[in-house]
Amino acid sequence: MEKFITLAVFTYPHEYQVLKLILEREGIQCFFQNETMVGVFPFYSNALGGIHLKVHHLDLSKAQEILDSFNDNPAPLKIV
Repeated sequence: MEKFITLAVFTYPHEYQVLKLILEREGIQCFFQNETMVGVFPFYSNALGGIHLKVHHLDLSKAQEILDSFNDNPAPLKIV
């Protein structure tokens, strides 16, 4: 786990579901820390510091490009 870097932090699972599917489709090694805990107890999100998107350091630049494409896209689908 020490080779994984936090790329983004989300408050609730619905904020990253599309991003998660794209990262999996592209074969990027990643996981969402605290995902299960926040899914069970949504109000714990702030106490836990949110849901952290952790990406393997070798896939960091590709994952950053995907995340940036969501944020730069004028379409209504955006990562919060």
